[in-house]
Amino acid sequence: MSGENAAVHVPIMPQKVAHYLDLRRGGDFLDSTFGGGGHSRYFLENFPDIRLFAVDRDPEAKGRAAALKQLFGERFHFFCTTFSQIGALSLPFLRGIFFDFGVSSLQLDDPSRGFSFRYHTKLDMRMDPTRGIPAREFLETASRWQLEEAIRDCGEERRWRKIVDLILENRGSGALQYADSFAALIAENLPAKFYKKIHPATQTFQGLRIAINGELEEIRGALPRAFDLLAAGGRLVALSFHSLEDRIVKRFFNEKSGKTVDRHEKYSDRPRVATILTKRPEVPDSGEIFTNHRCRSAKLRALEKF
Repeated sequence: MSGENAAVHVPIMPQKVAHYLDLRRGGDFLDSTFGGGGHSRYFLENFPDIRLFAVDRDPEAKGRAAALKQLFGERFHFFCTTFSQIGALSLPFLRGIFFDFGVSSLQLDDPSRGFSFRYHTKLDMRMDPTRGIPAREFLETASRWQLEEAIRDCGEERRWRKIVDLILENRGSGALQYADSFAALIAENLPAKFYKKIHPATQTFQGLRIAINGELEEIRGALPRAFDLLAAGGRLVALSFHSLEDRIVKRFFNEKSGKTVDRHEKYSDRPRVATILTKRPEVPDSGEIFTNHRCRSAKLRALEKF
């Protein structure tokens, strides 16, 4: 997610998101990844005929949601839960649902959350710090195949074998306990020339975060539940920041629109129950990327239910 504190957060592609959700129609909508509350605030301030529900698993989001509740009253309702659980909430049929996947800027920039290797802080990376195990414990206890899955599959790190070996060799040394020391371990053992514009630990940290939080499983679980919650003519809009996230969204949208889901499938006889609104994913313009470099990999896709 792209969130920062709701008071200062500038959401990514808000006008395009609002356009594809077609908020001008009014009615009930869902922000499934509230984060810093920037998109929710934009929706509520600019479209007075909507009622907005919002979801986030991070307990710290409750305070930011309370601030919006004070401003917008019964037009805004918040639930602290994972977005894969939206089917269990008491929601009406919705005219639009928005997802903003990934980690929020608020979480990245808070040293106590242990997401970023910029800080000397204990590795944690949990989006909900009350559940699961922190990244430092995962590094010390996970099996080789679990580490491989996190770094090779979730991080798409080409030198995953070397990094997995480094982790196993350094267990108990203390190097895996802190974000900066773990990143330094990787950088010291992998030539920077292979990584050019990114830190050698970037993809490893990304893979760990995705694995620790079960992010891909969350997306796979949430999309069909969200589709079921849409009223006829309702729209599903997804903002992805990682190729694995975008691939899941693209496959789901293709499935619902009756298309083949990937290049391995030559023919599809699935019923067509939706239409894709974005022939190609929308991306931020150069001006937005200049002011917010974290949005440079964002891709927006939209679908309308029949």
